[in-house]
Amino acid sequence: MSLSELGARAKEAAQTLRTKDDIEKKQALIQIAAALTDNAEEILLQNQKDIETARDKLSASMLDRLTLTKERIRSMAEAVSAVAQWPDPVGKILEETKRPNGLIIQKTAVPLGVIGIIFEARPNVTSDCAALCIKAGNACILRGGKEAFHSNMAIVRVMREALTRSSLDVNCIQLVEDTRRESAEEMMKMTGYLDVLIPRGGAGLIKSVVDNAKVPVIETGVGNCHIYIDKAANPDMAADIVFNAKTSRPSVCNAAEKVLVHRDVASTVLPLLAKRLAEKEVQLRGDAEACSILPGAKPAAEEEWSQEYLDYVLGIKVVGSIDEAIRHIEQYSTHHSEAIVTEDLQAADKFLRSVDSAAVYHNASTRFTDGGEMGLGAEIGISTQKLHARGPMGVDQLTSYKYVIKGNGQIR
Repeated sequence: MSLSELGARAKEAAQTLRTKDDIEKKQALIQIAAALTDNAEEILLQNQKDIETARDKLSASMLDRLTLTKERIRSMAEAVSAVAQWPDPVGKILEETKRPNGLIIQKTAVPLGVIGIIFEARPNVTSDCAALCIKAGNACILRGGKEAFHSNMAIVRVMREALTRSSLDVNCIQLVEDTRRESAEEMMKMTGYLDVLIPRGGAGLIKSVVDNAKVPVIETGVGNCHIYIDKAANPDMAADIVFNAKTSRPSVCNAAEKVLVHRDVASTVLPLLAKRLAEKEVQLRGDAEACSILPGAKPAAEEEWSQEYLDYVLGIKVVGSIDEAIRHIEQYSTHHSEAIVTEDLQAADKFLRSVDSAAVYHNASTRFTDGGEMGLGAEIGISTQKLHARGPMGVDQLTSYKYVIKGNGQIR
């Protein structure tokens, strides 16, 4: 099926979906959650095909992203169920005013319409994005990477079949089966069908979409995240935070990629960090001063300070002040998540006010930049831009608004 046919079907589905009430959307999502669990064996069988094809082509961390298990499918189903129970954002009155002439003006939340999502080798994204879009009253066109082709086909087939047992149009969820680069390029130009395009993946994918799309884009994902260890930091706390932020799941966008350490504590803190990180065999890349303290570290190339490793690799730089740390972050950050570890509240306040990222932390791991962890429910991605939405994008962020004006015969 051509992309224009998918677009036409999605547009028609979006028109009907915006009129559905919360009960209908909730029932559809409950059907999807149950279907994912009931069809786990078939999904795993298709996922195994993808794993076998990709085994020698992807790094261990990226292969982990691609791999599904019964537990991960159960988690996918639970995420869909959680979205089902989230308050319906559609129709919510955001602001209401009454004019002197008696007009009542209501700023009211409405769906975005048709959302296109281009993503890479993470099959769980398929069900997460579909569920969030439906809850917010949007139809979606999903375009996954070739590495997860069989997994995505199976998951979408299961979800669409589940929708036949609901009052929703099955074309609320559609998958682009063509994984060639040309299909992504065509999606970027579907201004007649897509209301917004959301890329989820690595820096190359996101840059390509941002640079080339004619459809409005919400930029998400790339996380060159920093942790600054201040001279007033608790060394043990710093080691715990860095260890968690780097190693708990290095292939995700909220994992720490760079650590900046104040020169006054570098000789004490860096060996402590290196010892902890060695437990997970993390490769260290440092500036000259960091390498002089850590003989096992390799010199970092200049381009690495901008790089998102997504692996058991960590860049380390020694800085002379909090101001130097802030300047470094401003130059190299992707404005996703940054943290300061310090017992100095004035230093913490300066960092939190000065660093211009979607999430800034004091004495906590960057791994908390997540819709569920922040109490916002599931999220479609982490927006690193400033217009429309910033940070974790849950159902509320997948809506726009319109003005509803009620009168009793007023004329101007």
